[in-house]
Amino acid sequence: MVAAAGRRIPSLDGLRALSIGLVIFSHLLGTKGFPLGERALGAAGDVGYLGVRVFFVISGFLITSLLLKEREKTGTISLTGFYARRAFRIFPAFYAFILAMAIADALGALHLGSRDVVHALTYTMNYHYVRSWELGHLWSLSIEEQFYLIWPALFLLAGPRHIGKVALAMIVTAPVFRLFAWYWMPYRDDVIFEAYPCVMDSIAAGSLLAVIQGRLAKVGWYERFLRSVWFWLLPIGIALLNTTSRVALDYITDITLMNLGIAILIDRFTRVTRGPAFELLNTRALVWVGTLSYSLYLWQEPFLNHNAHTTFTAWPLNVALAVICAVASYHLIEKPFFALRDQWAQRRAAKAAAT
Repeated sequence: MVAAAGRRIPSLDGLRALSIGLVIFSHLLGTKGFPLGERALGAAGDVGYLGVRVFFVISGFLITSLLLKEREKTGTISLTGFYARRAFRIFPAFYAFILAMAIADALGALHLGSRDVVHALTYTMNYHYVRSWELGHLWSLSIEEQFYLIWPALFLLAGPRHIGKVALAMIVTAPVFRLFAWYWMPYRDDVIFEAYPCVMDSIAAGSLLAVIQGRLAKVGWYERFLRSVWFWLLPIGIALLNTTSRVALDYITDITLMNLGIAILIDRFTRVTRGPAFELLNTRALVWVGTLSYSLYLWQEPFLNHNAHTTFTAWPLNVALAVICAVASYHLIEKPFFALRDQWAQRRAAKAAAT
């Protein structure tokens, strides 16, 4: 994952690879021919959502890191530049996928709900709870896009000195929204796990990490913890928290603790650049999967469908088809638009230098 000027942040692609792996494994459960049924990991909780949660924390960390670097380099941030870069990165593959699903629906290969495409196109799938499987996973990308929409403006208003306080406020208030949803909202579980006010603390945890990471590196006891054997209790604790039953108290405490714990994991693996875990996260294989993770997330859903029993949704062909579509999306759609984005950025920089 690129931080700035082509320099990659260590381990982030590897963490994204593990995250998409959790999503794929979760969706494989119960599919035709897969040796494990849907209840195989019942005691481990929803590992797919845990993978998405890691994605959210990474997004907050990466985007806020980029904004901080831009502010330090230029003295401000360009909203136009930010939104243009995000559009080049996200929209082409996203809308190509939706078009493919709409065509498949028109041909009778699958069935979409009457409002599915509208909510997908407008990045509001996280507020549309009766939906098709094939487009349902776009709820998480809707949350990310809502974050991209508001966070740079908040950063510009608050500035680097106060944006950490904004992130902390989001972490503190999100459990209140979850508690409200638990007692008073219809589709309460869906709202708690998908409505932006209820989920924003996962992204905010990553954003807060980006703000305070430099200061954390100077805290002696914290640095010793990251490098000690006791650190490995943290991922175990996150896994245990993911198994808890769904009651109001869990929504207040456990989700917050998981988000903060994942942020600490990211801090450790991006700064402690040695050891077997670091080497694993930065292997070519995991970096490759992490690079493809966006396209993999888009394309895994139609094929990893435990409600369908076709040849294309049967193990292991379903995984192979998802990977093939993801690779095609990355090389035929994403990479060409990366090149266009870079050309646009170069022209913009040249124009700014000339004036």
